[in-house]
Amino acid sequence: MKSATVIRHLAFEDLGSLELALEQKGYTVKYFEAGVDSLAAIAPLTPHLLIILGGPIGVYDEQDYPFLQDELHLLEQRLAVDLPTLGICLGAQLMARALGSKVYPGTQKEIGWSCIELSDAGKHSPLVHLATEQTPVLHWHGDTFDLPAGSTHLAATKEYQNQAFSWGKSCIGLQFHLEVTASGLERWFIGHACEIHATPGVSVESLRADTVRYAKILEQKATLIWMEWLELLLT
Repeated sequence: MKSATVIRHLAFEDLGSLELALEQKGYTVKYFEAGVDSLAAIAPLTPHLLIILGGPIGVYDEQDYPFLQDELHLLEQRLAVDLPTLGICLGAQLMARALGSKVYPGTQKEIGWSCIELSDAGKHSPLVHLATEQTPVLHWHGDTFDLPAGSTHLAATKEYQNQAFSWGKSCIGLQFHLEVTASGLERWFIGHACEIHATPGVSVESLRADTVRYAKILEQKATLIWMEWLELLLT
């Protein structure tokens, strides 16, 4: 059995659609809860796959959240030898930081559903499924990062140019949330209530309406992407 070690920062920001894909590909999944479990106890090179999920803190907040240093240490060692690694939102920002890039607040928060624009490399990656029918994805972030030197740019939006990148043959960082599901997002609307109400132009009502409109098709496309990417890890 292959092992997938998952670092989670909020209980409701979980693997979503990726969990079933991992099970279908024969992975056993073990969650580590940031701030509760000892992330320093994770052997950096042992898991077949490391996944770092999103969260409402910044990569640069290590004084308040010391476990971020443990995550960076894990990533530095895995990325150095191109071991399969996936970062989503905060996880992608941590990957960029571990690769020597700057992570910093963007000009505005990007919260809601919209399409990404794939680069030529992105169109030749599993993300190409998002280009068909112009499938919107969920964005939920206020930080951004410089593209790491030596990485491959995969996707952008008008507001944030670095939405996805790959590193080596086995590592990928996604600023957007490909993993979300319609049912799971109801927990996000509760857990992120303060941020939603504090962000101009964003409301639970509009987020829920767009989720009804887009989430099911994203789940279908995401499953194709996850399965193709996991298959590539075997080559």
